[in-house]
Amino acid sequence: MSSNAEKILRALDSFLDHETDLVIYGRAALALGFSNPPVETTKSEGVDVILPLSQLAKIEGDEQFWQAQEKTNAALQPMGLYMLHLFAADQLFLRADWEEHIVPVYGLDLLHLRVFRPGTLDLILTKTIRGDDEQDIAFMIRHDKLTRSQVEEALEAVIIPDLQEFRDALACAKPEVLAIFEGVH
Repeated sequence: MSSNAEKILRALDSFLDHETDLVIYGRAALALGFSNPPVETTKSEGVDVILPLSQLAKIEGDEQFWQAQEKTNAALQPMGLYMLHLFAADQLFLRADWEEHIVPVYGLDLLHLRVFRPGTLDLILTKTIRGDDEQDIAFMIRHDKLTRSQVEEALEAVIIPDLQEFRDALACAKPEVLAIFEGVH
């Protein structure tokens, strides 16, 4: 059985007429970018996308992509599925070199889309902004056998969008994320 994220990306792919790279994050990245993901990740109703700053102007000017996104949302609305959020990279918690660590997502057999996910440490950072994804973070830590020091280094290297609410969110999330290593959560 395919995940909702796969259904969404297949629909988008069907409306595209040219090769397009997407970096997905959130539960779609967990569902498609990891072996044996938690079942609940496959039921996520949307796909979130990171727009790399290096490609932002190209993507923003790609009218056919935006039309394909609208058609995808219209086609999937009856199922409650949609392309959810497209964020510029500077609106998320990521390391400065996050683009060097993206990972291809294989097995989708798409015609036009090339799908990637952030490296696991960066994917963890994107989840810290919400403050309620400890189970997903714990899964990634176990899956990739990450150490506390690796996660601490990533948390120290994160580029924080210049808003107080983001600084506050990271300050609240750090102890929660690190507590995973003590088995508190």
